[in-house]
Amino acid sequence: MDQNAEILKNATNGSLKIIEQEREREIISRRFGLKGNKETLEQIGEMLSITRERVRQLEKAILIRLQIAAEEGQIPELAPAEKLLVRNLTEMGRVAKLSDLADKVYGKEATASERAGIYFIATFAKALTIVEENDKYNVAVGIAEYGDSKKIRERVDEIVKVIRENKKPMTLDELDNKLDYEHPDHIKAVASISKLLATLNGVWGLAKWPSVNPKNIRDKIFVILETKKEPMHFSEIAREIRESNFKRKNVTVQAIHNELIKDPRFILIGRGIYALSSWGYKKGTISEIIKSILEKADRPMTREEIVKHVLHVRKVKETTILLNLQNKKLFKKVDRNSYTLA
Repeated sequence: MDQNAEILKNATNGSLKIIEQEREREIISRRFGLKGNKETLEQIGEMLSITRERVRQLEKAILIRLQIAAEEGQIPELAPAEKLLVRNLTEMGRVAKLSDLADKVYGKEATASERAGIYFIATFAKALTIVEENDKYNVAVGIAEYGDSKKIRERVDEIVKVIRENKKPMTLDELDNKLDYEHPDHIKAVASISKLLATLNGVWGLAKWPSVNPKNIRDKIFVILETKKEPMHFSEIAREIRESNFKRKNVTVQAIHNELIKDPRFILIGRGIYALSSWGYKKGTISEIIKSILEKADRPMTREEIVKHVLHVRKVKETTILLNLQNKKLFKKVDRNSYTLA
């Protein structure tokens, strides 16, 4: 068994030994999911033929006894586990999502029971504090001397407020300029606790923003183009999505092409090449683009000027532009090298 795993297992078993009654050990094991799935008060009450409220009272009383035992040094196995968790939390920014902490300590993706063991220990260990999970926060563990649960939640809320007021995603360095932290990594640690935030490609934003939390193919296409900042062929976009950090990235080239056609944010500017409409690209045929350019100019333009303007919004060959200029129904040659609207 791995040394870290053994330290945590010994701490869990040593703590359970403090609980004298078998029924009470069963309640704690089931409530925290130490041996399997975490069970509700109702489920445990039905199994033990007692009320839900009685289970809650017993759980609370047991945890108080464990906390007192920990403070009085009655659980010798607890000290190495506390030291292990504090050391890892220090490296992670003093606080961390339970799942992230467990993965780091175990050096792999931790199982549910392994995460439960850490949560159990942190519930009554003096050096640690717990942030309970709800609609706004992920369950997290922190170093107690740097703040209790309330303080950690306040820090999370502060980061959410700064990002919300900024109205667009921010890098850790940008957040660091707005907040009072010793290191940007501490901001990252606190921000990871929030369910209202998401991160992608080094920037943090609200979870409802597609730029940091794309939920469908169209949003993922947008993020790829926005990140690359240049037009791309639909097959290249598909490859980038498959190689990305997105949660769901198994897409087909055809699916990408279909979504590019449907969404007005994406403009076809060449054979299979798409750009963002926000970059100034316009829909329409080459003839329509030339017509629009001449209308805005309100004067004859040279062939070179027209080619330059068209290439700014379309990726086509110069000869294609010149061929479209020969449309006498739309364009009139003013002199040897200038054109205007017919």
